[in-house]
Amino acid sequence: MVVQRHRGRGGAVAAASGLLVGLGLVSTGCSGMGAAADDRGAGRAADAAAVRRAADVLARSGSSRVRTSMETATGGTRVTIRGYGAFDYGRRLGRLRVVLPQDAAGGAEHRPVTELLAPGALYMKDRGAGVPPDKWVRVDTTGLADGNLVTGGATDPLSAAELLRGAREVTFVGEEKAGEGGVPVLHYRGTADIARAAAAASPSARGALRAAARGFSERRVPFDVFLDEQGRLRKVRHRFTFSGGGGSAGTEVVSTTVLYGFGSGVAIELPAERDIYAGKIAVPEA
Repeated sequence: MVVQRHRGRGGAVAAASGLLVGLGLVSTGCSGMGAAADDRGAGRAADAAAVRRAADVLARSGSSRVRTSMETATGGTRVTIRGYGAFDYGRRLGRLRVVLPQDAAGGAEHRPVTELLAPGALYMKDRGAGVPPDKWVRVDTTGLADGNLVTGGATDPLSAAELLRGAREVTFVGEEKAGEGGVPVLHYRGTADIARAAAAASPSARGALRAAARGFSERRVPFDVFLDEQGRLRKVRHRFTFSGGGGSAGTEVVSTTVLYGFGSGVAIELPAERDIYAGKIAVPEA
């Protein structure tokens, strides 16, 4: 039984099927229906494995540029927050400039928020009432109910990829083009289980995902992910749902992260302790 699959997906499946035949564990005389079912099962397993590996591949990718958007919908109101920046995947550090819409900021002249992302921490400048303009606010992401998947107004690439470790019910949608320059990608769709992702996450991401697994009322997160031929994450879209209390309408947050410019120079330094605001502030919300 030889499996012919889409390029970039089928090599491992075909090799595994051929090995099973050679060992006599799969009969070449099986029915057409049985063979088709086996092929589909092997294909789904390979697809899920490719998606779950995205975090490991990204960690080895050095660095990249990134664009983000986060659309929040509650009832008939929609608010979109956009960001752009760069990430150093070896050091697991990122820098974003997050642009708040007028409705979210309360004024048209609000300056973009600068965010630095590090394992277990989110640093923000120009966000928080009463914070001096030369000071940073530091938030422990392991103490946030969502593990900073949405609080900062952007889902950083590493967190987005780590969440895919909990991928389930993965299906291959097709070959497309995505991101800057229309890079050829393989499009997959499925759901991610936050608790399952937390259990499989790398040590630096595990604490935040465990917090999200405890804090989200809906732990299954639908996603669309786009991987290039090297298995690198080029685009991912997650749909988070927060249940409304007391019969009120729930909130849906659609977070999209686009990666491009792999290998770009990235220089990120975290603030010195003296530059971090020590006063008490309210935890920011997306």
